[in-house]
Amino acid sequence: MRTWGPSAVLAAALLVPASMLSTPATAGTRAPARRLPAGAPPCPNVPAPATRPPQPPPPADPAARAVGGAALATAGLALPPAAPAPPAVTATSWVVADLDTGAVLGGCGPHEYGVPASVQKLLLAATMLPRLDPGREVTVTAEDLAIEPGSSAVGLVAGGRYRIETIWLGLLLKSGNEAANALARLGGGPDGTAGGIRAMNSEARRLGALQTHAVTPSGLDGPGQFTSAYDLALIARACFADPAFRRYAATRTAQVPAQPALRTKAFPISNDNMLLDHYPGAIGGKTGFTDLARHTYVGAAERGGRRLVVTLLGAEVTAQRGWQQGAALLDWGFGLPRDAAVGRLVRPGELDRAAASPTGAASALAGGAGLGGAGAATTGSWPGTGPSVAVGAVLVAGGAVLLARRRRHAALAALPPGTASRGAAPEDD
Repeated sequence: MRTWGPSAVLAAALLVPASMLSTPATAGTRAPARRLPAGAPPCPNVPAPATRPPQPPPPADPAARAVGGAALATAGLALPPAAPAPPAVTATSWVVADLDTGAVLGGCGPHEYGVPASVQKLLLAATMLPRLDPGREVTVTAEDLAIEPGSSAVGLVAGGRYRIETIWLGLLLKSGNEAANALARLGGGPDGTAGGIRAMNSEARRLGALQTHAVTPSGLDGPGQFTSAYDLALIARACFADPAFRRYAATRTAQVPAQPALRTKAFPISNDNMLLDHYPGAIGGKTGFTDLARHTYVGAAERGGRRLVVTLLGAEVTAQRGWQQGAALLDWGFGLPRDAAVGRLVRPGELDRAAASPTGAASALAGGAGLGGAGAATTGSWPGTGPSVAVGAVLVAGGAVLLARRRRHAALAALPPGTASRGAAPEDD
């Protein structure tokens, strides 16, 4: 696959049409509706406020949409035969899967592009947990604290000395964006945070998450940053396979130590994932929210010897918060027979091995869906895309989305306090 350097990225960003630059992104603009193939059942959705950005993400490469099985290559509902209808939610896409067997029990637009927000931190965890010694004490830098004003933070201080385990707890309990920066820098080698982000994208490809591309380690919005509900299920499965992650994700409260030299006191932090307190058998997950992504969520639970994970993107908070929508979908999944499946989660490295085999690509996936060489992405290229025009579309979309987000910030800032179109309070930045 062709590699795009900084100059090519800049050139593509400059190709945004003038009409897109002059169109205001107001809170009342909705993305164009998806066009479903003939006969594809639509996803059951609760009507939600019209707050989606006007520029939709790029279309997926057909090979990337086939990962996990041909039945998942739909913008609509993918269900096993005779499965009951899933609950209606506001999420624009979702997946329910078995963490142990890898079976995908169902989904809505499993391979549709979405914006991750802080569930991106799961990719950071999958990448950096094996690289970093949790007992090592490190110094947080001013660079780590350079995060978007008002976004979620643990409260780490520049010059403070913390065990890496404490930083992990700050990341997964309080979604600290400064914790994400520190972990990416520490695990990124000589190139620091930039090396950490490259490692995240390399790990996404290894896991088979061909539609995932990280631009920031925290999930704060960046042009060209996307994922899918299916990819998040792959990433979550890798996380829950790690005992340290399971322990951190299930931790209810922790203590951030004092920094006597900096005259800061110790303080407690608690887990933002309400599934742990309100869903029997919950074993962890991650919340997310940005103006662009809206509400995103990953949650997992165990019941009757089964461990299921739910991933959802693009949710609005009307009657249910993101974790509550996830809980409803988990209930639906646990109600299905143990052998129910509409596809499967590919194994780490499977797509790379299949691409290297003369006959492996055609047989690597359940249902015989071919890969078409999609697993052969190289460092620096957009994962899971084919022709160069698709890469350009991604970059243009990312630039337009960033412009829309900035205009939306300005529009919302101009509204008087308490105006309804400011939206629901974020679960997490």
